[in-house]
Amino acid sequence: MTESTASKRRAPRADARRNRDHILDTAEQYFSEHGVTGSLDAIAKRAGIGAGTLYRHFPNREALLASLLAARDEQLVARRDELRSSATNAAEALDGWLNAVTEWACAFDGLPEPLRVATTTDHSPLALACQGFITTTDEFLRAAQGEGRARTDIRALDLFLAALATSWVRGAAMADAASGAALAALTRSGWEQAPDHSNTRRTA
Repeated sequence: MTESTASKRRAPRADARRNRDHILDTAEQYFSEHGVTGSLDAIAKRAGIGAGTLYRHFPNREALLASLLAARDEQLVARRDELRSSATNAAEALDGWLNAVTEWACAFDGLPEPLRVATTTDHSPLALACQGFITTTDEFLRAAQGEGRARTDIRALDLFLAALATSWVRGAAMADAASGAALAALTRSGWEQAPDHSNTRRTA
């Protein structure tokens, strides 16, 4: 292969990457303004490309959202690692993680709904991200249960869905500044339990 031929092959790949990054930047702005139900064709128009170009990179809305959210994963992973190392106890770690998921799901108006739908299928590009966060939720939940600080009948999936519900409430038309925190506190009161120190007292 000659140097000029290799250069020609690299150029389309570089152009494709630039197009993809430009679409993501435009979609980030558009969804921030209009929510996740905003028109994909409008995103293509704002980006100055044809709809076909957008769909070649992102065949559906879920694929576009999954790529946008992947760019935010680093922050959530950092928060997860911080909670693992610095939380006072497992209940605080679980509560902190659920709050982090709630914030993540508030990235765009209307995002909780496609995330909820993704938990019911393996086919959505969002499903993998949701499953990863449910797995992490389960890790924090099992630790809290092991310390006797969380009810044993609670499931990680339910807590993940509760975090999505809190995200939805924060953006609801009837909500006020206190609504999200109130629902988060109500959710915590549903899964948390005081540790049983009776065995410790008897041993002492």
